[in-house]
Amino acid sequence: MDPATAVNTSAAVSLIGFTAVIFLLLFLIAKWKWHVFFALLIPILLFGILPGIQQNNFIDAFERGFGNTLGSIGVVIVLGSIIAEALKHTGAIQVITRSMVNLVGSQRMPLALTLTGFIIGVAIFSDVAYVILNPLVHSAAKTMGVGIAVMSTGLVGALQLTHAIVPPTPGPLAAAALVGADIGKTIIFGSIACLFGSMACWAWGTMFAGPRISTQASDEFEGITIDDLDADGPSELPSTLSSYMPIVIPIMLIGAQSVVALTFPEGHVLRTIFLYLGWPVMALSVGVWLAYRNIKSKDDREKARDAWVEAALKTSAMILVVTGLGGSLSAILRGTPAVDFIATFFSDYGLPAILLPFVIGIIGNMITGSTTVGVITAASLVAPMLGSLSLSPEAAMLAGASGSVIIKYVNSSYFWVCTSLSRLSVPDAVFSYGGATLVGGLVSFLSVCVMWGVGLI
Repeated sequence: MDPATAVNTSAAVSLIGFTAVIFLLLFLIAKWKWHVFFALLIPILLFGILPGIQQNNFIDAFERGFGNTLGSIGVVIVLGSIIAEALKHTGAIQVITRSMVNLVGSQRMPLALTLTGFIIGVAIFSDVAYVILNPLVHSAAKTMGVGIAVMSTGLVGALQLTHAIVPPTPGPLAAAALVGADIGKTIIFGSIACLFGSMACWAWGTMFAGPRISTQASDEFEGITIDDLDADGPSELPSTLSSYMPIVIPIMLIGAQSVVALTFPEGHVLRTIFLYLGWPVMALSVGVWLAYRNIKSKDDREKARDAWVEAALKTSAMILVVTGLGGSLSAILRGTPAVDFIATFFSDYGLPAILLPFVIGIIGNMITGSTTVGVITAASLVAPMLGSLSLSPEAAMLAGASGSVIIKYVNSSYFWVCTSLSRLSVPDAVFSYGGATLVGGLVSFLSVCVMWGVGLI
C-alpha cells in the first residue's frame, strides 16, 4: 500500500471503521428499514471523517470505485433487465415451462417446475416468476393429489439460486464486476453449482419437507393449464427455440469468449471475433434483439419498444447505484491496512479463504432479507483482499452468492410472496422454503468448494 495514495495507514482505525460500516449498513436496513442506497452511502461517508483518514485520497477512491464499476457493468445490467421484461410479456415463460414438462413428464411436475426455475431464474426476478407460475403450481398439485409444498418447494429454491448465482441476473453480474471475475467462467461454473443446488431443493421438497406439510392446493386454480398462465399476454406464443434464445445465446457467447481465450493463442482470428461477440454488452444486445423478434404483432412491437426500456430502467436503477457504491467501498477499503490484517488472520489460523465471502453473504442476506444486498456486500468487502487471500475472483463471487440465499425467512419479501401465494402457514413455509434455500445454498457452496479445490476456478 502506497502511503501517498492510502486512505488510512492505521490498522486499528481501519478495522474499527470497517466493522462499523458493516454493522451500521445492516442495522439501517434491518432495524430502521432504510433504502439500501442510503444505508450504504451514509456509513461510507461517516468512514470518511474518522481520525487519520486522508480525505483527498478517500474522495479519489470513492469516485474511482464508483465510476470504474459502473463503467464495466452498467449497460449490461440494463440490457439484462430488458430481456427479463421481454420474457414476461412475450409468453416465453409458458413455453419454457411446457418444454420442461415435456422433458421429464407430467407425472414429475415438481421436477419440471424446479428445472423451469433453474432456467428462467437466470433472467427473471424470482418473485415475478413465482407470481406467473403460481396458478400452475396449484393446478398441478391438485391434479397429482400432492400437497402444495411438494409441488412448490423445488421451484422456490431454484428460482432463488439462479437469481443469486448466475449472471446475467443483475445481482451476480454486479458482484462479478466488483471482484473482477470473468463473466463467462462465472456463468459456466455458477450454472454447475446452481444445478446441484436446485436438485437439492427439489429433493428437500419432494422427499423430506413436502410430505410433512398437509396444506393442499387451492380449488381456485383447478384446471389451470400452462396456456392459461397469462390470459392478457400475446395470442400467438413464440416457438420453444425462440423462447430459449434470448437467454441461451448471450450466455453461450459470453461463455465461448472464455473458452476460446483458453484454447487459442493471442492474435488468433477466433479470439478476435469472440472478444467482441462475447463482450457482455454485445452478447446481451443480441439477446434483446432475439427477444424483440418474439413479438408477432406490429402494434405490440411499437408498444414494447419503449415500454420494455422504461420498465427495465426502473428495475435496474437500484442495482446500478448500489453496485456503484459497492465499488466505492471496495476501493476505499483497498487503501487501508484492514485488508492485509483480515487476510493474515485467515492465513495464521488456517481457515479456508473461501469461507469469508460465504459467511459475509449469509450475514448480509439473513439480516437484510435481500439476496442482492448479500451478494453485493460480500463482493464489495472481499474484493480488496483477493490477492492476499490467494482466492480467485470467480471462487469468491460464487461463494458469496451461495451464501446470499441462506436462509429465506420472514424478513424476505420473496419469502412472503411465495408463502402468501402458496397459502402455507408461516412455520410450514420457514420449514419448507427456508429449508430449501438453506440446503440449496449449502450444496451450491460445496460444489463451488470442489471446483475451487481442483483448480477449475
